[in-house]
Amino acid sequence: MEPILTINNLTKKFGYLTAVKDLSFTINKGNVYGILGPNGSGKSTTLGIVLNVVNKTQGDFHWFDGNTSTHDALKQVGAIIERPNFYPYMTAEQNLKLVCRIKGVDQSKIDEKLAVVGLLDRKDHKFRTFSLGMKQRLAIASALLNDPEILILDEPTNGLDPQGIHQIRQIIKDIAANGTTILLASHLLDEVEKVCSHVVVLRKGEKLYAGRVDEMISSHGFFELKAEKHDELIGLLELHSNIGKVKVEGELITAFLNEPMSASEFNKLMFDKGILLSHLVKRKESLEEQFLQLTDNQ
Repeated sequence: MEPILTINNLTKKFGYLTAVKDLSFTINKGNVYGILGPNGSGKSTTLGIVLNVVNKTQGDFHWFDGNTSTHDALKQVGAIIERPNFYPYMTAEQNLKLVCRIKGVDQSKIDEKLAVVGLLDRKDHKFRTFSLGMKQRLAIASALLNDPEILILDEPTNGLDPQGIHQIRQIIKDIAANGTTILLASHLLDEVEKVCSHVVVLRKGEKLYAGRVDEMISSHGFFELKAEKHDELIGLLELHSNIGKVKVEGELITAFLNEPMSASEFNKLMFDKGILLSHLVKRKESLEEQFLQLTDNQ
């Protein structure tokens, strides 16, 4: 695996507040990484540090093989960490030409990047006429002008309507499919589950989990159950070695599995114990349920 960004024991303090605490993780080439956590968990601070706009307190980070200075490495990085800020009375193309001059990039890339974000037909329209979603897409086109190795996005769908959210997520997937590594910060579990291959879960600046999204949600699932012999069913579940946590909400019993078990196998087992189930559904835990279990244990 070729590393793009390596973070080692990173800490950032603002006076008495520790925004990031002893954080370590590695981002490898060709994946979509999500930094997931509620507001105030240290996501934006972490991105600010690696982009050289926030000074670290302790620890270190390095880009690529570690032999490239941060200044030079950032020439291979595209980033949007604030609201898109273009000149309102200039067209999309004129704004991107200005970005090309600032970045020292050839203007021949403009049409190609506008096409990636679905704005080629709007290139002669003024920025002030764009919707919020279009402004965000133009910002992504701007960040892609230098053909970055990695694209960094901070809350890329914040404030957008459902159509805008869908468009941005699709663009992220398309960019990743063409080989660009992506790192996005999000407080939306749904976003990380749909877009990312890997996730780093933060809470109050500390890492709770780092790894593949599908491994985080690779539990054995759970049964949703109802039966007339309600209390007897709960008693059996609590004694069964295959069953972990049991949650009761009114008539509905949720039984989390420690080991793989099919619904038909479970149904027969209960029948043999004299319990007739009036409701039996097997489900897989969502990322949200995994996330809540992680944060509950803290």
